[in-house]
Amino acid sequence: MAEYKLLLPSMGEGVMEATVITWLFNEGDQVKEDDSVVEIATDKVDSDVPTPVSGKIVKILKQKDEVAKVGEAIAILEIQGEGGNSNAEETKTEVSAPDADTIKAIEEPLAQTATSHVEFSGDLYLSPLVKSIAQQENISESELKTIKGSGLEGRITKEDILAHVANRGNQPQQSTQQQAAPVQQAVSAPQPAAASAPAATISAAAGDEIIPMDRMRKIIAENMVKAKQTAPHVTSFIETDVTNVVKWRNKHKDLFEKREGEKLTFMPIFVKAIVKAIQDYPMINVSINGDNIIKKKNINIGMATALPDGNLIVPVIKNADQLSLSGLAKAINDLAYRARNKKLRPEDTQGATYTISNVGSFGNLMGTPIIPQPQVAILAIGAIVKKPAVLETKDGDVIAIRQLMFMSHSYDHRVVDGSLGGMFLKHVHDYLQNWDMNTEV
Repeated sequence: MAEYKLLLPSMGEGVMEATVITWLFNEGDQVKEDDSVVEIATDKVDSDVPTPVSGKIVKILKQKDEVAKVGEAIAILEIQGEGGNSNAEETKTEVSAPDADTIKAIEEPLAQTATSHVEFSGDLYLSPLVKSIAQQENISESELKTIKGSGLEGRITKEDILAHVANRGNQPQQSTQQQAAPVQQAVSAPQPAAASAPAATISAAAGDEIIPMDRMRKIIAENMVKAKQTAPHVTSFIETDVTNVVKWRNKHKDLFEKREGEKLTFMPIFVKAIVKAIQDYPMINVSINGDNIIKKKNINIGMATALPDGNLIVPVIKNADQLSLSGLAKAINDLAYRARNKKLRPEDTQGATYTISNVGSFGNLMGTPIIPQPQVAILAIGAIVKKPAVLETKDGDVIAIRQLMFMSHSYDHRVVDGSLGGMFLKHVHDYLQNWDMNTEV
């Protein structure tokens, strides 16, 4: 028998670690190849880790709520075979010692930068990547503690520290003022800053139920506060006649399901209209990095999805502009199913450049959605409702029953002005209201 170390696999760009939620098997249990053996959580998504081999779990190395780094062993399996650990990564190779010239070449640049090297205590958890960036930028531990981390349990992510570095240049004047402040305050009592005032304490009354936030709700709360603090939100509204869309879908949904084995919902139609509008107005498909605007090449549409436990997750339709209506329908159904069944991979929630939220699925007419960072806009789709509307005909105006729907477009006023935000929304409206009944699916 041989020993096999089950390693925490890579889970996408920027994901360096994960927390063990629960083990699906116990020590001594037999597992088969591709069995999901443990549920893990990152700051992006919850997912399962399958085993690439069959065998018996002889030792669990990372218990519930413990954190493991990518590539770290989380369990030991006993498998068929001879010899020691069968992981290729564990194979040992003899390495000869480097000669003196090689050592000098390595140590010389290190010696030159030694004066700017920053050491950190064990009080502050930093991933190797974040620690490396902090040392390169000469960021002290006290400065790091001022950065609000968006990662698991408030940990500083790569994006957090890069954003801090980008904004550092905007702070010299403030630092100078802070250094001069003690001179003025020497003759008066220091005044506490309003921004640092603690939140009001709310006491529970008799009979009240106290419900601790779960891990995902904490992450959502932190991200929403960060999004509102970062971007000045403006929201525009428009009411759209989607009667043609409703008729077209009713005509094709049964044939599509019979042919493809997939449901044809309204969402792929909405996404198609959004993609066309982004192609008309590509400056909606951007992000902000300090004083720079990053214009995205890919059009990746985030799709806000409600989970059975009431939480929210946003899987991403990658390269949505390259998919047909049929392809969009399949991608949307697949992501929605895996989101609700905790089968999403970390990369499924990364890279969105624009987001859509269907508040109409809850019977709401409209909403004012919060822009997910680092995007600059989000569209909320309201419920489709039959209403009387005035139609212009060749014989004059008439009142008819139409299928109407509100759309709400929130955008970041730092880079998206009212004209751009409004024209983009009008184009989505036009594509839907003038939907071609001969469109193929």
